[in-house]
Amino acid sequence: MKNIFLKRVYEPVDEADGQRILIDRLWPRGISKEEARLTYWLKEVAPSSELRKWFGHLPERFEEFQSRYLQELRTNERQSVAVDQIIEWSLNRPVTLLYGAKDPIHNHAQVLKEELIFRMDE
Repeated sequence: MKNIFLKRVYEPVDEADGQRILIDRLWPRGISKEEARLTYWLKEVAPSSELRKWFGHLPERFEEFQSRYLQELRTNERQSVAVDQIIEWSLNRPVTLLYGAKDPIHNHAQVLKEELIFRMDE
């Protein structure tokens, strides 16, 4: 069973979250570090600033965003190392990937989780 979960950073903290990892490049608005109760802030795994700005959270761009983000995760050394680190952390306890996006489906967290599961199944 995979120990990787997704959650908006604004949702209440739960002990079942395990390690709480913020995967956004920018700090989410309106929440303090104390409220977020992060284990890690892993900016390196977030999409590049250029890709994030291009996507603009527009659902009609999601398919192309997904393709470009996967390309980044697989070819950018810093991002790839960060992905491997999340996998390592998830082997022993639950990991909750936290994101700030309002859309729970069309966001980078969904793409990242799919890539994590893909790599774990290899």
